Amino acid sequence: MGRTHELGRQGEALAARYLQRRGWQVVARNVRTPYGEIDLVARDGTVWVFVEVKTRTGRGFGWPEEAVTPHKWQRLHDAALHWMAEHAIPAEADWRIDVVAIVLRPGRKPEIRHFEGVEG
Repeated sequence: MGRTHELGRQGEALAARYLQRRGWQVVARNVRTPYGEIDLVARDGTVWVFVEVKTRTGRGFGWPEEAVTPHKWQRLHDAALHWMAEHAIPAEADWRIDVVAIVLRPGRKPEIRHFEGVEG
């Protein structure tokens, strides 16, 4: 497993624990769809949340959340609709796309930033 892949998995695990501490239920991880992968599928009360996790070791290339471009958002949107259809969840259900951005630096506490209801 490559270093970048391992960093991503570490970030996803941190994000899942962060959301669970907030009382959310993590329903699925690393869901593959024809439109791309959904890092986390969660429930925030009655709202379905499709979470994109971006992890970096620093901010030399900008904030992690800046990697969610309009094109990436559209793919997440399409992947979320696909997942909901596969699981017989009506498109009218309450749902949204969130981004959890994490900066991991050796010897420091992870920086976790959560953006709810991200729009493309």
